[in-house]
Amino acid sequence: MVGIVSYGGYIPRYRLSRMTVVQNMAWYFPVIMAVAGGEKAVANWDEDAVSMAVAAAYDCMEGRDRKTLNGIYLASTTLPFADRLNAGIVAAALNVPENGATNADFSACMKSGTTASLAALDAVASGRVTSILVAAADQRRTKMATMLEMFYGDGAAALLFGNKDVIAEFKGSYSVNCDFVDHYRGSGKDFDYSWEERWTRDLGYGKIIPEAIAGFLKKTGMKIEDFSKVIYPCYFGGTHKDIGKKIGVDGAKLQNNLHNNCGDTGAAHPLVMMAAALEDAKPGDKILLASFGQGCDVLAFEVTDKIKNLKPRKGVKGSLAHRAEFNNYQKFSKFRDLIKADLGIRGEASSNTSLTVLWRKRKFILGLVGGKCTKCGTPQIPVLPVCVNPKCHSVKTFEDYEFADKEAKVLMFTSDLLSASVDPPAVYGMVAFDGGGRTLLDFTDCEASGVKVGMKVKMSFRKRYTDGTRGFTGYFWKAVPQMEGGAA
Repeated sequence: MVGIVSYGGYIPRYRLSRMTVVQNMAWYFPVIMAVAGGEKAVANWDEDAVSMAVAAAYDCMEGRDRKTLNGIYLASTTLPFADRLNAGIVAAALNVPENGATNADFSACMKSGTTASLAALDAVASGRVTSILVAAADQRRTKMATMLEMFYGDGAAALLFGNKDVIAEFKGSYSVNCDFVDHYRGSGKDFDYSWEERWTRDLGYGKIIPEAIAGFLKKTGMKIEDFSKVIYPCYFGGTHKDIGKKIGVDGAKLQNNLHNNCGDTGAAHPLVMMAAALEDAKPGDKILLASFGQGCDVLAFEVTDKIKNLKPRKGVKGSLAHRAEFNNYQKFSKFRDLIKADLGIRGEASSNTSLTVLWRKRKFILGLVGGKCTKCGTPQIPVLPVCVNPKCHSVKTFEDYEFADKEAKVLMFTSDLLSASVDPPAVYGMVAFDGGGRTLLDFTDCEASGVKVGMKVKMSFRKRYTDGTRGFTGYFWKAVPQMEGGAA
């Protein structure tokens, strides 16, 4: 049996009400008032497609041995590197074995998430591998006061495909590939260029998705009424319902398109919706998943009894519940680098990233791997030649010890208005990990006024800096205080 073994989701904590955009920018383009309902998920300034993919992947692999992964496929249209394996960064952050794995990037199309899923299913079905993790994420920049600014949101999802403990068996697929261009982003351009909405609605979503689903049903002999849930992305609410009518599905069986909750998350959205559907799925449910982008991929799954044994995870539902109002449009614009602001003299330093150091320290920098003394069992990060335990002080007696999945608590912290920061004040401090080990980390997704000594924190893979001169993004782990609600 081949299919989905696990799933995970990640929606950024911050939510921007579309009415906030209207209040700030409708003077320039009043048409956006027509789509002012709901809110969109907003990635923090230190998040991108890679960091969100890591978050979704960790959620997907909750309670599972990451060492057993045979590869990672990353799907996104907003990958930070044009010539560097972005999936390799995700693999390093997960501390996946480097030998014997196959990692790959899937990009340049909104349906790249489902295309990557089909490739993973083929690899598992061939017997060459036993498990492939597919992560999809997008963080798309838009021009201010545009319809795309209203429609687009940020997010990620991950599906683990394998042949053991399958929770949703793969039942078949059908694909349509055609060069229908509803929008595009030219090489070297920052923003999508979109054609008129009627074109996208009527001849794009409204025609291609129904034709692809009809093709799937004809190929497999299945009937649309056999499915408990039907999933396809479409941020036009009326068109989303009309597609359901065209294919003969009543509204109760249509998966919520999440437009009012987080917006359209690009290449990730079909997988985000799939993860949300699996959160409520029961054994025997049949799920039809379709994507859109220069065609359409259609995949069918049937939920098995194994879903009852899947360890609970935060998922899409948990991410949506863990939200904070983001009501500062100027801050949002700065986070997206749509306005220029001076970071001051302290922000002028632009040192060249040492690729040799990154290679030598890759387990620590990307995987947050420290050490554990084999003599006394004391964890420490970073690893030094001598054990920090005053009763031990053994030399070079360490084995790898992962800290990324460990919870910690705040020992001490400060908020610093003098340090260069996109989101001042910079908050950082000392954290102590459950089970041992302590280190100094930046804090993120928090307000300085809400951080307290003793507060729990979780680790999150984030952008540490962006070297605009050389086009390099550096990553490291940050601490996320577990605060409820709030505003940015």
